[in-house]
Amino acid sequence: MNLRCMIVDDEPNAVNLLEMLIRQTTEWQLLAKCYDALEALAFLKEQEVDFIFLDINMPRLTGMELAGLLPASTHLVFTTAYSEYAADSYGYTTLDYLLKPVTLKRFYAAVQKIESYFAMKERGSDAPAPPPPATYFFIKSGKTFHKILLKDILYFEGEKEYVRLVTATAQLLVYRRLKEIEEQLSQPFIRVHHSYIINMAQVSKIQDNHIFIADKQIPVSDKFREPFMTAIRQRMF
Repeated sequence: MNLRCMIVDDEPNAVNLLEMLIRQTTEWQLLAKCYDALEALAFLKEQEVDFIFLDINMPRLTGMELAGLLPASTHLVFTTAYSEYAADSYGYTTLDYLLKPVTLKRFYAAVQKIESYFAMKERGSDAPAPPPPATYFFIKSGKTFHKILLKDILYFEGEKEYVRLVTATAQLLVYRRLKEIEEQLSQPFIRVHHSYIINMAQVSKIQDNHIFIADKQIPVSDKFREPFMTAIRQRMF
């Protein structure tokens, strides 16, 4: 896939390694190698790239500070020796988070992820509009069938072989597995944890890897964080 990228990193050895990996494993165009954030800003005023390999710990202006100055739609691959910034990175349009030193195996995995993202994005632009989603369904709880409006659901919580469906006014216990429920749902519902499916429309805020819905605080697990943050980025200004 012919993608355009650039590297922003103040460490020459890290830049050289990324350049080598790009040339050995991809058909991407490396348009620029910038050794500080201000140089990168000047370049981006003149040219567009599909995504940026961005270091975090840089002098004068850090990678996170640079990310905050770029348009929200700018695609980023953070490259850093510090794992503690991972959660903060997903506040931006982050495609991946690479820990230094970047290995060939890890870089190749990133290539697959990045190219899959852009391929899906390209297909999506030509895809026909999906049919309108259902607005309600029926839930059997005990001997009763309850009609539930999808917009009223706050979240689903798995409890072994049961699922608890929670709205603002009621809770229903259903003899189903969470995976079965997930297969019947589409956006704005998204799996965020082994035990939770949430209604994105009901989220009030996200903080420190937790989602807040009404008075409930729901954790986001590592396994589901990336698709969740992708959904968030689609709604960011």
